[in-house]
Amino acid sequence: MKATVVTYGCQMNEYDTHLVESQLVSLGADLVSSVDEADFVLLNTCAVRGKPVEKVRSLLGDLRKVKAQRPLVVGMMGCLAQLEEGQQMARKFQVDVLLGPGSLLDIGAALESNERFWGLQFKDELHAHIPPAPTGKLQAHLTIMRGCDHHCTYCIVPTTRGPQVSRHPDDILRELDSLLTAGVQEVTLLGQNVNAYGVDQGARLAGYPTFAELIRMVGRSGVQRVKFTTSHPMNFTEDVAAAIGETPAMCEYIHLPVQSGSNRVLRRMAREYTREKYLTHIEQIRRHVPHAVLATDIIVGFPGETEEDFQDTLSLYDEVGYDSAYMFIYSPRPGTPSYTHFQDLPREVKTERLQRLIVKQKEWSARKNAAKVGTVQQVLLRGDAHDPAFLEGHTSGNHPTVVPKALGADRPGIYPVRIGHATPHMMYGQILGPDGQPLPERPRHTPEAAALSSPLQMA
Repeated sequence: MKATVVTYGCQMNEYDTHLVESQLVSLGADLVSSVDEADFVLLNTCAVRGKPVEKVRSLLGDLRKVKAQRPLVVGMMGCLAQLEEGQQMARKFQVDVLLGPGSLLDIGAALESNERFWGLQFKDELHAHIPPAPTGKLQAHLTIMRGCDHHCTYCIVPTTRGPQVSRHPDDILRELDSLLTAGVQEVTLLGQNVNAYGVDQGARLAGYPTFAELIRMVGRSGVQRVKFTTSHPMNFTEDVAAAIGETPAMCEYIHLPVQSGSNRVLRRMAREYTREKYLTHIEQIRRHVPHAVLATDIIVGFPGETEEDFQDTLSLYDEVGYDSAYMFIYSPRPGTPSYTHFQDLPREVKTERLQRLIVKQKEWSARKNAAKVGTVQQVLLRGDAHDPAFLEGHTSGNHPTVVPKALGADRPGIYPVRIGHATPHMMYGQILGPDGQPLPERPRHTPEAAALSSPLQMA
């Protein structure tokens, strides 16, 4: 069997794709990169916003046409599969395998079945499962928990991924050890709300550390760089900020979604904190991590948001001075309280406000990135950029960075880079040698340069 997995959505979905792909390989499947080559096409879906749902709907329509021409097994997994909306799509487009986020280990049973297979239970064995480490990768995701116990009025995640379940720290550390053995240099800890890690287990009463303690444990493993996503301000504590500051392996990049700068909108969102409380967390981060690179999520045009509410968001952006932000217009999702009880704003109002926020974001990102010009940053270079004469990667502050290929830096890895130029969304620099001077650039457009570039191709 030749199989391919098409992935939409968040980093958790990327992790789940790797988990399922490893299961497919253990069952004897050959992984291929093209739908045209595959006998089994599995869509890993997202349901947080409407756009990825429409992409899934369109691809399922195309796959139904392919099934009419040749043998093809079509599957759907992930958040959309857990919802009635996704299940209706599965019926309409003749999906053969449907797996919710809690039943991913059923992939073998699904393929062995001679009839349509639906697995939508949240099964405990998933939390102890350790997938094999990816090969040839410098970066990897590591899930520390699944699900969420918060109930923000716009969010479908508690329905699609179930209640919060923290993985046992022994399983986390075993998986981390396998990643390090495979050569991974940067690990991102994943969860719907990593700050609440251990809370569902009674934390220390059940032998689980707090999230701050887990950070320190992971930092002692020998991993070079650690990030985490995503976190809820309601569960953020000063001890988390202190743990980041005390742990050399922790990246200074901290993603703390605020969603809105208006207390009135935050209440309608059921975010459980105020603007003032959020700013207290920012102050704690600045105190313990002086060079913190701050990122956030913001939803624009939430139902009932007034121009005054939006101005509160703009003023919060200025007060914090974010380095970057993920910005979205509100997308009503069936099954959420905001969809049921609130009146959506006109799209043109939401779009206009988003454009103003983007202008604000670009101003701050340009200012923050310009301050990095002339500094030396540790950059994880993954491999070739779009232009094969250059390499791409990111700093420990998560800034996308591009450098020309240099002699003496022939393999992907973490290198010192002096930043020479910056735009709002990109940094450009040169790799430095042991003497602190730029390494000589490789000759370009020559057979020798082409030969030298081959070690940089990732497995």
